[in-house]
Amino acid sequence: MKRSASANWQGTGKEGKGNLTTQSTVLNKTQYSYGSRFEEGVGTNPEELIAAAHAGCFTMKLSFVITGAGFTPGNIDTKCTITLENGAITTSHLEVTASVPGLDAAKFAEFVKDAEANCPVSKVLNATITSEAKLV
Repeated sequence: MKRSASANWQGTGKEGKGNLTTQSTVLNKTQYSYGSRFEEGVGTNPEELIAAAHAGCFTMKLSFVITGAGFTPGNIDTKCTITLENGAITTSHLEVTASVPGLDAAKFAEFVKDAEANCPVSKVLNATITSEAKLV
């Protein structure tokens, strides 16, 4: 399987502007700029997209891990926060809340650590990955 996305940028790094398009066209010439990346401008940015990718990948992996252990997840919500410092992504922090009937908190914490270490996006990130887990 291969997936692709493309970027277009016009102008300087600070004054320029760009857009991103994904193969599926979920993003279709979606704007990004210096303002949307380093300030609070309108549009997306690479770090936000990495956070979305990590949250989505981790959540799906966690669902597979839980299901593989014989439980059925009711709901899993994950927030991912990416930290960019000195020109590098240094951390990815996952906050997950899930309802899984019959699953105890200790086993859930184990499953979270498994998904944290083994989802494909975690494996590609050269950053510290941390997590907080809450079973409801």
